[in-house]
Amino acid sequence: MRSRSNNTGFKIWISSIPTTRTTITIFLVLSLSYSLIHSSSSSSSPAPPPLPILPIPNAFQLQWQLTNMALFFHFGINTFTNSEWGSGHVDPTTFNPTQFNASQWIRVAKDSGFSRVLITAKHHDGFCLWPSHYTDYSVRSTHWRNGEGDVVSDLAVAAKEGGVGLGIYLSPWDRHENCYGKTVEYNEFYLAQMTELLTRYGEIKDVFLDGAKGEGEKDMKYFFESWFSLIHQLQPGAAIFSDDGPDTRWVGNEGGAAGSTCWSLFNRSAAGIGRVDFDSKYQSEGDPLGPEWVPALCDVSIRPGWFWHASEHPKSARTLLNIYYKSVGRNCLLLLNVPPNSSGIISAEDIQVLKEFSDLRDSIFSHNLATNAILNASSTRGGIHDSRFSPYNVLKEGIHTYWAPEENQTSWTLYINLEELVSFNVLQVQEPIQMGQRVIEFHLEALNQGGVWNRVANGTTIGYKRLLLFPQVKSQYLKLVVDKSRAEPLVSYLGIYMDPVTILSDIHDEKLVGPFNGSQVLRTRSTTYNNSHIATM
Repeated sequence: MRSRSNNTGFKIWISSIPTTRTTITIFLVLSLSYSLIHSSSSSSSPAPPPLPILPIPNAFQLQWQLTNMALFFHFGINTFTNSEWGSGHVDPTTFNPTQFNASQWIRVAKDSGFSRVLITAKHHDGFCLWPSHYTDYSVRSTHWRNGEGDVVSDLAVAAKEGGVGLGIYLSPWDRHENCYGKTVEYNEFYLAQMTELLTRYGEIKDVFLDGAKGEGEKDMKYFFESWFSLIHQLQPGAAIFSDDGPDTRWVGNEGGAAGSTCWSLFNRSAAGIGRVDFDSKYQSEGDPLGPEWVPALCDVSIRPGWFWHASEHPKSARTLLNIYYKSVGRNCLLLLNVPPNSSGIISAEDIQVLKEFSDLRDSIFSHNLATNAILNASSTRGGIHDSRFSPYNVLKEGIHTYWAPEENQTSWTLYINLEELVSFNVLQVQEPIQMGQRVIEFHLEALNQGGVWNRVANGTTIGYKRLLLFPQVKSQYLKLVVDKSRAEPLVSYLGIYMDPVTILSDIHDEKLVGPFNGSQVLRTRSTTYNNSHIATM
């Protein structure tokens, strides 16, 4: 908490604004607002925290969101056959990663800023990277390590030693097993293999399922609810991913881009796993009326394919940064696939791109230009002397401290005095999502040299993290204004940054989810509005 009081900070903030006819008007309005705020807090007992607004995340959903990014390792028979979807009938001895090194995979993940990894324990071809008791189509039938190897085990040990969370992908579609297509028999087989994976290798953080299946394949009914129940029974802290949850959902495309509006709220009954008629817009944007908390995951591969191919090369670090803005910067987790090569290690060119991507993120986001700012708010819950809900909380990293306004207000604004002219083009805002996702629309204003407030960025949802990129601005005085919210808005973090690398036009993805920073008209519901009138461009 800054030692300077809100009272002192407010006077400094006001007195340092250049005096013009426009700013005199602003000064009078803000002074009146401040006087009302200052006189409103006379209660002797502290105000309790505001009520959460449902739905809210559970403990492992919170932990999942806090990780921001995870690496996906697509590895198996396909790695050696230059294919993406294997037939299920390739000779298992084809699998022979002579330099396999799970510790290298984990080291690459950690060095690049990823704290979770997932492995394709079984892809659609049915080949298992662990010695399953229920099939002969596994590492046990290879010459690799004389049939004694276990990729999943090695990765689990390396992940535990490295402090990295481990997740598994077990494909429902199996092109090898004869029982596929026999409803009861295959569901029993699948659950038996899932049990092996969830009971042999320690803590599993993620279980990844999908509905992929080729045209003309056998009809198959999966007992998804039984699967989900068993997974949560055996690994209570595991987040289950599928097209529609139950814990995390697919964003609806494999380009790594969420909607510019992205709610963690969702209605699972409106979606479905593997549906050919799925609504990609609904998957991408979520549902402001959704009764369940099911945050979105953005999956994308660093290479054109999901498995390694000698003829393919990785995306550039700048491309990955663009994807970061459209995934992590839109309230999602980024699942970046980095396929190990046929030697069993991650290729040097992929490692180089990951390092450059990490360096880019550090160069932009390691220093918040608002760190030493003077902050004030249109109101503060409990009054300006209650530091638990102070506007200065937005300069502390983490979601468990936050600025909260008083109840029943008609305007919600954070005033930021950077104490000097600063050039910037990125805004980061975060909500304390353990209290529910609240903000529907917000914007940022900057005071120009002539004393006029200009709107420089518009946003819709915030959620765990929102990043807005806009044309470069130079200003000392800013206002973050929440225009529309499901309840009193809460802000846990605010950051101002300069990105000298990204070209604004590169952050458009209209074919997928609409323009960056775009606003979305929401269905009618009971909503709290900010009715304040402000000067904009």
